Amino acid sequence: MMVDSTFAQVGKNLSEAMRILGDGQREPEAGPEKWRFSRASIPGPLHGDGQDVATVLHLVHNLIHDEEEEEDKPSQHRMQNVGEQGHIALLGHSLAAYISVLDRERLRKLTTRILSDTTLWLCRLFSYENGSAYFHEDDRDGLVKVSRLVINARYEEYASEGYAVLSSKQPVIYQSASGRPGLGQHLCSQLGLPLSSLCTVPCNTIFGSQHQMDVALLDKLIKEDIEAGKLPLLLIANAGTPGAGHTDKLARLKDLCDQYSMWLHVEGVNLATLALSQVSSAIMTATRSDSMTLTPGQWLGLPAVTAVTLYRHEDPAMSLAAGLTSSQPVARLRALPLWLSLQYLGHNGIVQKIRHATALSQQLLQKLKAMASIKTSVEDEVSSPVVLFKFSQGMSAASSGGSVEGYCAEEKEVLDAFNRWLGEQLVQLVPTSGVDVVELEDEGTCVRFSPLLTAAVLGTQQENIEHLAGKLSELLPVMCTTMCLRQDFREETHRHSPSLTFIEELSWPGLGAVRYEPQAEGMDESRRKQELENINTELLKKLQELDTDIIFSTGPEFGTEEHCIFVGMVTEDVDVSELVDTVAALGRDIEESGRLLENMTEVVRKGILEAELQLQKANEEKLMEEGMLRQLPLVGSVLNWFSPFESSIKGRTFNLAAGSLDSTEGTYSTKAQAGRPSQQETPISSSKKHPGQRLFRRSGAGSDSFSETSSIGQAEEATREGSITPSSCIHPPPSPPAPEEDSHTARDVVAEEIQESSVQVHTQVEEEETSEERQPEGQEVEQSGR
Repeated sequence: MMVDSTFAQVGKNLSEAMRILGDGQREPEAGPEKWRFSRASIPGPLHGDGQDVATVLHLVHNLIHDEEEEEDKPSQHRMQNVGEQGHIALLGHSLAAYISVLDRERLRKLTTRILSDTTLWLCRLFSYENGSAYFHEDDRDGLVKVSRLVINARYEEYASEGYAVLSSKQPVIYQSASGRPGLGQHLCSQLGLPLSSLCTVPCNTIFGSQHQMDVALLDKLIKEDIEAGKLPLLLIANAGTPGAGHTDKLARLKDLCDQYSMWLHVEGVNLATLALSQVSSAIMTATRSDSMTLTPGQWLGLPAVTAVTLYRHEDPAMSLAAGLTSSQPVARLRALPLWLSLQYLGHNGIVQKIRHATALSQQLLQKLKAMASIKTSVEDEVSSPVVLFKFSQGMSAASSGGSVEGYCAEEKEVLDAFNRWLGEQLVQLVPTSGVDVVELEDEGTCVRFSPLLTAAVLGTQQENIEHLAGKLSELLPVMCTTMCLRQDFREETHRHSPSLTFIEELSWPGLGAVRYEPQAEGMDESRRKQELENINTELLKKLQELDTDIIFSTGPEFGTEEHCIFVGMVTEDVDVSELVDTVAALGRDIEESGRLLENMTEVVRKGILEAELQLQKANEEKLMEEGMLRQLPLVGSVLNWFSPFESSIKGRTFNLAAGSLDSTEGTYSTKAQAGRPSQQETPISSSKKHPGQRLFRRSGAGSDSFSETSSIGQAEEATREGSITPSSCIHPPPSPPAPEEDSHTARDVVAEEIQESSVQVHTQVEEEETSEERQPEGQEVEQSGR
């Protein structure tokens, strides 16, 4: 049969396409050369002879994984988990394209059957009796079509007069302040209504949930609009707000809509629970609404499946005028992927997926209740599919015994920063959990777990929730400790004023921010700013090289403060005083080393000038002592052979320590250079550290405790323990050492540079003086006294 063979070919082509487009299924012929050619030809001219299907699919595969090829690593963006049920949905799109070429009568019968079956299954599954269905790609499009239906029903002459009839009574659409952002504006723009037709109803501020619509205030607003000659048209209610997953008081809202002849439309993720056997009364009331929008593709993990708006209306002509129904059979084929998927899953499979998502929420909720530093915000703890939680600073301060005084006024902003960091860490550590960070007006920054939107896509299981709870338990002690030590860090920084300045950055999730201020006086503003940048840049580099778990960084990417050092999360065994002392000492060391280099540069410059004057004077004395005849090349050689002359001019050495030129007579008399330092100087000692103990750890604290904030790998730690002396890094001396001291600080580098400069000066002096001398004894100029 022709139809059977075509269907088989469609399925075969889909399987081959999925195989080629799958991750890691690249064919050998799609090598690097061909890949570069494909990239270079997009955009570009169309191939004249065309390409085969396999080549085109390989090109699509390369475009999909373009980012991975450029970064030479797997993409961090997880693709949807497309299983066999996903293949059924994708097959529906292919079949819809094929069915559209059937003859008109056969197409009409087939699409009518598909549409009626899907509508009946959805209405029974979600307990929405006597409803019709509209399938749409944009999940907002169903509400737009419903609003047009209501306008046609409430304005009798709208079909003939159009928008002119709206001027007599302006329609008003009411929505919750916790509703989907931008939904009302989109609705007005699609309907051609002014924004004054949109009324946003505030949520409860005193009684009840802060995310539920204030019903009493809504009643008052409706009465005011009626008195102003307006027509209350439609109310958009939530069965699961986009942010917190809360449900409005649907029963009271339905009664209010019946009272004023308004249309009630409900949307939200909690509508999925209508498929369960046990449904809360608040959600069950949604079945009495005039319309509601469902997104089964998200709930069941079906790719590219349309959203569905179920509605009740008796006049099919108005539904056709509003666009809820279509006379074109092809438009009804949008339901085909969902029709196939629902049959594949069956009633039990659909209920099982939704029940699995709600069970994951309950599992995480039980874990969170056992954590003292976590505050949950769940509307209905018995069956809520959305869990909202955040780190609680007040409870953490009490449990840790730290001081958080001074942070009361800015507590909300600090907590928001910490919760934002917590959510980002959980997303990275447990990506299969599907948690995300939300910003709520009243609650602030929270972490949200909504498995109905993510579990089917990511394949979240119970072990992922266990892993999530475990990682959360590891992060909480670090957050509690850091929160409690922020004030101590501020006080310790003030103790080192004016060399250290505490930077008030409330949006930084860590111990705090500090800046080292150079203490040089008489410096103009531009030079001071440049030195400030150089010192803090070098200081950050040295702190990052220390053997510690603490992360030092330049702060947020779009922060307002510049040239600062931001200290990340810390553990409870961190000695804040030692940490700040180290920052101050290293900063002072860097500043003094730079100043020493500048001073030495000036000393060398003056020494060179003095050496030039002394060389000129020595040449004049030599000329006066030897006479003119000895200066002539041939005559001088004969005279020196017959009558040797011993010059009284001695060699010179440039002493960097004193900044002066000295005679080399003492050097040649003792046959050794004086003032050379010992090469085995003892490093500067500091507080004793136990073997393997990290920096900034208090004595007696566990040195092997693990922290998620560690930025140094264990292999690197083992290497550093053998090569870095902790004492030399923790407590650098407050003043610069004498030039003969040998320490493991930045001064070594400066001293070596200066010594190299002095060698060049000595070499120049030696060459100039040696060229004028006749006798080798005592005429050489050597370096002495580093």
